[in-house]
Amino acid sequence: MNIQTTVPENGQRAHDGLAMVIGGKLRQINNSFDVLDPATGQAFASAPEASQQDLDDAVAAAEAAFPAWAAMPWSDRRALVLKFCDAVAAEADDIGALVAQEAGKPLAKGIGETNGGLFFVRGFANLELKSEVLRDTDNQYVRVEKRPIGVVGAITAWNYPALLALWKIGPALLTGNTLILKPAPSTPLTALRLGKIAKNIFPAGVINVLTGGDDLGRWMTAHDRIGKIAFTGSVDTGKAIMANAAPTLKRLTLELGGNDAAIIMPDFDINTQAEELFWAGFANNGQVCACMKRAYVPSELYEALCSRLAAIAANVKMGPWNEPDVELGPLQNRQQLDIVTELVEDAISRGANAFFKGDVPQSPGFYHPVTLFRDVPDEARIVREEQFGPALAFLKYHDLQDAITRANDTLYGLAGSVWGRNIDAATAVAVRLQAGNVFVNQHPSMGPEIPYGGIRQSGLGVECGVQGLSEYTNTVVVNIKKD
Repeated sequence: MNIQTTVPENGQRAHDGLAMVIGGKLRQINNSFDVLDPATGQAFASAPEASQQDLDDAVAAAEAAFPAWAAMPWSDRRALVLKFCDAVAAEADDIGALVAQEAGKPLAKGIGETNGGLFFVRGFANLELKSEVLRDTDNQYVRVEKRPIGVVGAITAWNYPALLALWKIGPALLTGNTLILKPAPSTPLTALRLGKIAKNIFPAGVINVLTGGDDLGRWMTAHDRIGKIAFTGSVDTGKAIMANAAPTLKRLTLELGGNDAAIIMPDFDINTQAEELFWAGFANNGQVCACMKRAYVPSELYEALCSRLAAIAANVKMGPWNEPDVELGPLQNRQQLDIVTELVEDAISRGANAFFKGDVPQSPGFYHPVTLFRDVPDEARIVREEQFGPALAFLKYHDLQDAITRANDTLYGLAGSVWGRNIDAATAVAVRLQAGNVFVNQHPSMGPEIPYGGIRQSGLGVECGVQGLSEYTNTVVVNIKKD
């Protein structure tokens, strides 16, 4: 693997010569910003800071490439997307190490994320949007077609820099759009690496990769030549994008945050199910939009389950991305660490019992200990808000209907789950959860053919599946009067 930082004579950091991709060419610029290693809190690389002119150039290149790319048969676009997947797969270990360092996750998880993203793109390539004939009579013929929108702007979050980029690249390109990809400013390097690979496979301008901060995001969402924004990130940012995109009536897909509730049924098997329940909340250090954020436990299981979860947590190793046997890393950025810390302190101030608090490395990195709460009041922020980190509240219930009501008492609606041995009984409860995705004995579970999206303030539209592909198209009705 080669993920070493290089320091040119002028002292400016770089990372394997990574640069933005505009119109099929690498663009080196003087303005840059630091990229921090979450495990140390120190800068280990730099990324280019795009200007508004860079964005305009990328939009112009994407517009120029669009007619020929949209006219290309689906099979030909599909072949190029799969060729791109093969090229990324050939570098998956190196890309995975880059993911691990900039996102703060263990090396195996970074590699797994990269390969998982490729699994999804290959799955998308096996789907296809087809025309549908609605009427074919002696007098009239009506057909519904799905046609590409044009230039798509994709803005991704920092928790899964490879997966989320690939989730946008695959559907946008397969459906005939051209793309401008902007990663989160705290994890820009993976996207630049993907762009470097893509420019050698796709026609110039089909995929462009720009890096920068909030200004770049605002320019993209307001740009009158970008027809759609596909965004994954926080609710607040999603609202800002929606407002900024309103003057141009952009199409939007917004996959936003969640406050996912889990309901534990009275027949839950602590011996066989507790560990999977634990990781439903602590996968990727809790930095998953659709992971368990709060759990409602029947009073008769409360003591035993809390005890079992504390024993599981005690055996979890936390540390830097390149240390052997690490299962959890730091939070990705200082701001998120501060948010989790605030929510934990609020819970304690309200009388919640932190019945487990783990160890963290002696490091200036953005580490927060695994923290398990019991006896948490429903008004605590860690119950009401999305913590997006390694702290979880377990709330007692005496009546199943009360648990359902409390689980649904949220402004979010991304996902929810129910856990128990009787599948029919658990499913009957799951379908009463007000969320875009409901799971039984798992949280979450996704696939390239399965649509995924939220309701309420957890977003608009869906990713994945034929429905997700359709989000990247306009519906066109061909209506013919026969003579």
